[in-house]
Amino acid sequence: MNVSLDVCSKSLNKREEELCGDTVEIVKTADADIIILSDGMGSGVKANILSTLTTRILGTMLKNGETIEDCVETIAMTLPICKVRQVAYSTFAILQIFRDGRAYLVEYDTPACIVIRDGQKLDIEHTERELSGKIIREYRFNIQEDDYFVMMSDGVTHAGVGGLYGFGWGRTRVGEFIQQRFNDTKMTAARLASYVINECSQLYHQRPGDDTTVVVAKVTARMDLNIFTGPPTKREDDESVIREFMRSQGLHVVSGGTSATIAARVLNKHIKASLIYEDPDIPPTAEIDGLDLVTEGVLTLNRAVSMMHEYNEGRQDQSFFKRLDEKNGGSQLAKLIIERCTHLHLFVGEAMNPAHQAAGLPFDLSVRMRLVDKIIEEGRKMGKTVSVKYY
Repeated sequence: MNVSLDVCSKSLNKREEELCGDTVEIVKTADADIIILSDGMGSGVKANILSTLTTRILGTMLKNGETIEDCVETIAMTLPICKVRQVAYSTFAILQIFRDGRAYLVEYDTPACIVIRDGQKLDIEHTERELSGKIIREYRFNIQEDDYFVMMSDGVTHAGVGGLYGFGWGRTRVGEFIQQRFNDTKMTAARLASYVINECSQLYHQRPGDDTTVVVAKVTARMDLNIFTGPPTKREDDESVIREFMRSQGLHVVSGGTSATIAARVLNKHIKASLIYEDPDIPPTAEIDGLDLVTEGVLTLNRAVSMMHEYNEGRQDQSFFKRLDEKNGGSQLAKLIIERCTHLHLFVGEAMNPAHQAAGLPFDLSVRMRLVDKIIEEGRKMGKTVSVKYY
């Protein structure tokens, strides 16, 4: 079982604090993905330092194969002592998903992770034991494709204290909320995380009383996305490039008018142009049998890059997803990269586009190449495996 993870974290800072006291770290090893969530004591700078130290120490040690016993002992010995409370305190949760389908979850003083399978909350047995004076919960189980894991700091369960919920939202209500909002297994980690954090913000009346973080991890199958853009330097390479592009598994996207013409010629297919402008700033898409999406080039790529950057900046609110669902080429391309891709493969021609030369347009080849570089950069920030071939 070779699985991939779709992971997204969303946070709210405690009101009037510039830094969040919760920290999330994602570590990839040869055989597993490790997600670490830590909540530092208090709020602001001190809490941020405590939680950052905790995630960095745990991430480094686990990556090097250290045991959880050694990790907890090191945390207990390393964290600075609070002068007021005379304790070094930082809660944490660690979710380790192995490529072979095994999972290990350990929690110390955090709300228990919510596991969703087939749209229903799944209760997983755990054991408790004491390590370096700390009581931890441990879970060992096997995962399935489309499982969802929702980890959270106590700012989530405390949301609504003294308001709608006298004692806070609570883990049970959080689980019920997730099940009510859960539509199908197509829901991405980012969309589910956005639902939860937006509800927290409303329960706090946009003035969080605590640092609040939710992390959603979804188990997915490998999803390949192939994008061909730009004519190859040598025209005689057109056919071999398109054949290689089409042989690659997964979805196939062609971006650029000349690129689409090359693909249609090699594949002996017709281009069916759309006359519908969903967005006046983005040229309409087209259709070629055998391809999943055909778009204009630079303007479309630029819109996709902009939306990828927004996503990586954490601006995935409901308005973002509404724009992502729009039918213009830029949104469609961004949606494929963000939500339907674990492995991104770029096939990039480096020739000056003859269409631009013929029209006398002041187009610099470096514009397209810079956009390609940004797609690579933003894709890798998302955790995608990105490969690129230049022709």
